[in-house]
Amino acid sequence: MSDPQFISPKQNPLLTRLIQSIFYFVTYFGFKFRLRVREEDVAKMKAIASERVIYLPNHSNLDDGVAVFQLSARLGQLFYYVVAIEAFRGAIGKLMELVGCYSIRRGVGDRSSIMQTLKILQQPQCKLVIFPEGGCSYQNDTVIPFRPGAVGLAWKTMAKLAKQEGTVPDLYLVPVSLKYSYPQATEQEIDKALARLEIALTLKPDHSDHYSRLRAIAATILDKLEAEYQVTVGQSYWNQRLEQLRKQMLDYCEAKLAIAKHRRSLIAKRSQREIAGKNQLPARERVYQVQSILRNLKDENKQAGIDYQHLYLTTVRLLNFDAIYDGYVAEKPSIERYFATIDRFEREVFGIDQPKFKGRREIIVTMGTPINLKDYWQAQGEQLAPSPEQIIANLTKTIEQEVQDNLQ
Repeated sequence: MSDPQFISPKQNPLLTRLIQSIFYFVTYFGFKFRLRVREEDVAKMKAIASERVIYLPNHSNLDDGVAVFQLSARLGQLFYYVVAIEAFRGAIGKLMELVGCYSIRRGVGDRSSIMQTLKILQQPQCKLVIFPEGGCSYQNDTVIPFRPGAVGLAWKTMAKLAKQEGTVPDLYLVPVSLKYSYPQATEQEIDKALARLEIALTLKPDHSDHYSRLRAIAATILDKLEAEYQVTVGQSYWNQRLEQLRKQMLDYCEAKLAIAKHRRSLIAKRSQREIAGKNQLPARERVYQVQSILRNLKDENKQAGIDYQHLYLTTVRLLNFDAIYDGYVAEKPSIERYFATIDRFEREVFGIDQPKFKGRREIIVTMGTPINLKDYWQAQGEQLAPSPEQIIANLTKTIEQEVQDNLQ
């Protein structure tokens, strides 16, 4: 049985409200976190509760979806959510559909997901959540570049509604910052997490400072990956080694799948602006493309010489280490940055998706200034007004910057 290409939302309002009513206890005892939202931010969102709203949070942790659902309960609203199709697994996947989630296949032009988004945004008072980073960054207090797709779809919705209704409606874009904190964590928790990794990597017990131990673990993992993917970089700095390793891993995937043949068809509908005038997608998009092609290859037995498990593992590694850089912890050696980096290492060393919780967490939610797209739509036609493409790019950057600023 082949995997579905699209999973539509089957939101059950009564069931969703019921789950929202008990979700505080689910997150507190099951996911070990408490959500913190300022009352003025709640009031800010309730002031536009009767309007169409797109919430645009950063995506630093695999629990972000759970956190945003808890936010919906705090605001007393029903959200729709755009979620990577890989997340729809088993009973949890079915439950996700019932609370308003629908799928997107990253790395390809997912027409079904786009059409579903446009359909939802045309509904009065709709509330939609899109993670504009396009995937998890695993960085607790920095963001990776936001993709313009969310703002672009909002703009298309404005065009449709203006044509249908004869008036320009309100449609708000809300930057949302999610920041994880460990208020009760101690230095001993870092020590225990480092010790688990040292044992797994058969490193000698080290009683030096935490940062030296973290670097020793990182060096061992980097050496192992370079050997596995046959990367030789000599005495280069770590950031150069990381860049070369990521390039080699991605080239390996594309070569194994003869990706160039697939890419020609996949990017045929993309504008040259989207791909920066090159016959090459950004690295993260290329990884998602590999994953999409892997899912779509039906008969594995006929694909001689392809190790599917290792190829998929390579894509997971690429996403895990995509945003990491040497100096992330050193420039701000907080417990949160230690844990974010240790989590990356645990995914690699222990082969897991969700690392062990390092302690009870607080997720601090900051709601940015709502941006009414109507204000920008009405500016069209004015002398020296920017093009729609430039407006979309500028708004995307503005939202990204506000999310980043609020994480600080």
